[in-house]
Amino acid sequence: MAEICVIYDKVRFEEKALYDKAQEKGIKAQIVDAKSITVGTDSKKSDFSLGDAILQRSVSHYRGLYLTACLEFLDFPVVNTFKTASTCGNKLVTSLVLAKNNIPTPRTQMAFSSESAMEVIRKTGLPLVLKPIVGSWGRGVFPLRDDETASMLVELREEDDSPLSKIYYIQQMIDRPPRDIRCIVVGDKVVTAIYRYSAENEWRTNVARGGKAELAPVTKELEDLALRAARAVGGGIVGVDLMEDKTKGLVVHEVNNTVEFRGASTVSVNDIPGAMIDYAVSVARK
Repeated sequence: MAEICVIYDKVRFEEKALYDKAQEKGIKAQIVDAKSITVGTDSKKSDFSLGDAILQRSVSHYRGLYLTACLEFLDFPVVNTFKTASTCGNKLVTSLVLAKNNIPTPRTQMAFSSESAMEVIRKTGLPLVLKPIVGSWGRGVFPLRDDETASMLVELREEDDSPLSKIYYIQQMIDRPPRDIRCIVVGDKVVTAIYRYSAENEWRTNVARGGKAELAPVTKELEDLALRAARAVGGGIVGVDLMEDKTKGLVVHEVNNTVEFRGASTVSVNDIPGAMIDYAVSVARK
């Protein structure tokens, strides 16, 4: 019987649900704090008791990413892989990978100085969306609706000490309904799809910001596009976020690595944590 290890740095609904579901299925499981693990270049897999497959659930992008690199160095199978995590964790890289694989996305431009960012904004025309290339829960995502706001936000980014703030990711603002679609993809299956509606006085649709979840139909078009996007970033367990462009149809704007599913679980008819545990077991048996 395969043993699953759920690695966390903050225990949320999702990590509890995964551990409890493994227990319910009679699968041996453990839950381990990422902050307690140390790995050296002379470490061996046998030095660790982390089961047969690892579900990497760290909230911190960088902690999870580089711990995954260390665990793969030790030959542990990790869901998701370093490749998937590094691609999904960076919006710029995700957009390039999606475009390379002919997956429809919002038109996105990258600039590497405040001057070139403002030039892109003026040439493209407003409205646009300015996003950090690393981040989640809609943090640092701002609509640019007028020149004054655009100039102010670019200036604020330039004054930020983080080197990532000097990389400007400027995206087309999609003419869409007040919602987006999240598909939770596990392996080669779309387990569920939900509409995420914006909260009152909020244009972002993140459930973490008060957005409302509603079950969405998994059409053939939606399923095909979500699976193509998941494969493009490296596969595994991902959340594919799409918008309904009123002229272009469905476009993929993000693929999430350590996907949250609390909101989706409230409306889904399918067993989301169960599908994830089953997938981890299948990985362990390879």
